Amino acid sequence: MNVKIFNVAFYILNKMGKMTTMKLQKLVYYCQAWSLAWDEKPLFDERIEAWANGPVSPELFDKHRGKFVVDKEDFSEYSDDVFTAEQKETMDKVIEYYGDKEPLWLSNLTHQENPWKLARANLPNGERCSREITKESMQEYYGGI
Repeated sequence: MNVKIFNVAFYILNKMGKMTTMKLQKLVYYCQAWSLAWDEKPLFDERIEAWANGPVSPELFDKHRGKFVVDKEDFSEYSDDVFTAEQKETMDKVIEYYGDKEPLWLSNLTHQENPWKLARANLPNGERCSREITKESMQEYYGGI
């Protein structure tokens, strides 16, 4: 079955409960990044961009636009029964490691890591950006950690 970014969001929210949209965006990003590193394949196909506050999926942003906090009911039309055991294990490890971190901490962490920095190139802090953080750059960076 085809996994969408919204399935990943539902899985995270189902496991962790209500959270800010910034935190959800960063956890979804790290699920993708570590899936590329550990499982050597993307978890979902949707694009992630290097926005000023860190990695953001425009499709996920459109879904939660105007909200500061979301919960699984916001993604109730999606399911978490689409994942393989390997995918669930990867997401569970991400949730275990990053799940208790504050949204701003996660954002600041992404700002120190190459995929976000390379996508933004030499843009000043706070500058708008829609450049993609490529799956290749995520796989190369996180696979090397």
